[in-house]
Amino acid sequence: MSATDSIKNTDNLNYLNIGLMLLACGVAFFVPFELFLIVYAVLGPAHYLTEISWLHERKYFSRGKWDFVFLSLAAIALFVTSYVLRPNGVVTGEQSQTYSTAFVYIAFISALAMVVLKTAFQRLLAVLVIMVSAIISKSAMVFFSVFLPTLIHVYLFTGLFMLYGAMKGRSKSGYLSCLVFILIPFLFVFIHPESGISEWARRDYSKFEGLNLYILNLWDSNIYSLPVTTKSGFDTMISGIYQSQVGVAFMRFIAFAYTYHYLNWFSKTTVIKWHQIPKMRMTVIVVLWLVSVGLYYYDYRLGFDVLFLISFLHVFLEFPLNHVSFIGIYTEAKAIFSGSSVQAQPIKGKKR
Repeated sequence: MSATDSIKNTDNLNYLNIGLMLLACGVAFFVPFELFLIVYAVLGPAHYLTEISWLHERKYFSRGKWDFVFLSLAAIALFVTSYVLRPNGVVTGEQSQTYSTAFVYIAFISALAMVVLKTAFQRLLAVLVIMVSAIISKSAMVFFSVFLPTLIHVYLFTGLFMLYGAMKGRSKSGYLSCLVFILIPFLFVFIHPESGISEWARRDYSKFEGLNLYILNLWDSNIYSLPVTTKSGFDTMISGIYQSQVGVAFMRFIAFAYTYHYLNWFSKTTVIKWHQIPKMRMTVIVVLWLVSVGLYYYDYRLGFDVLFLISFLHVFLEFPLNHVSFIGIYTEAKAIFSGSSVQAQPIKGKKR
C-alpha cells in the first residue's frame, strides 16, 4: 500500500469515527438511559472478550511474561470482595469499598511499573512498595473506585488513544476527530431536548445509579449530598438522576461516552486487527458473547453481576496500554515541538 493510500484510509476511518460520534450523540440526546443499557449489554461483552484476546496477542504491552497474572488476580480479588465476602458479612460495606479502591490503585500504579521498569526484580520491588502504599488510596476512593474504571476508562483513555494515533500519524483528520470528541459533551450542557425514560430502563438502570450519584455529588454537594442518610435525601438523589436537567445531561454524556467507546473499538478492527486470531478462540468468544447477551435479556441485573469480573478484568489488563499511550503522547509531543520527524513506537512485550 502506498503512503497516499495509507493516508486516505486513515482519513476515511477518522471521518467514519466522527460520524459515529455524531450518531452516538444524537441518540443519547433522546434516549440516554435506554441507549446506555442496550450498548452495555450488547457491545460491552463483545468488547471485553475481543480486547482481552487482542491484549493477549500483544503480551499485554508489559515487559514481564507474567505481569498480566498479577493484574488478573487484582481483578479477581476485587470481585471476591464485592460478591463473596461482602454479601456473606465477612467484610462490611465500608471495608469492601476500601479494599476495592486499594485493588484498583494497586493495579493501575503497578501497571506503570510493568511498562517502564526493565528487570523482574525492579518490577517486583516496585509492586511491593505500591501495595504497601495502597493505604493512601482510601483518600482518593471516588477517583480510583468510581471514575477510573468507568468514565475515565471509556472517555478520557479513549480520547488519549485517539490523540496518540493522530500524533503518530501527524493526521489532520485525526486531530479533527479528537476536537469533535472533546466538543460533543458541551452540547449536552447547552442543549436540553425533551426526553423520558421507559419503565424497563428505570428498573434496570438501578445497578448503575452509583456513578450518577457521585457525579451529582461533585456537581453540587449541597443538594446532592453523600452519603445518603435520610429518605428525603435518597428521594432527592434519585430525582436528580432521572428528572433534573443536570442529571439527564450527565446521563447523556455517560451514554455517549460508553457508546462511542465501543463503536471506536469495532470501527478500527482492520487497523488493530483484533479479529486475526485462531478460529477456535473466535468461536469461544462468539459463544460467550451470545450467552452474555442472553443473560442480560433474561435478567439485566443478573447479567451485570455475572459479567462484573470480566468487565473489571478487561479494565485492569488494559492499564499497561494506558500508560504506554501516556508515554507515547509525551514522546510524540517532544518530537513535534522539536521539529523531529522521528515517531515514537508503542512498547511491545517481549517475544515469549
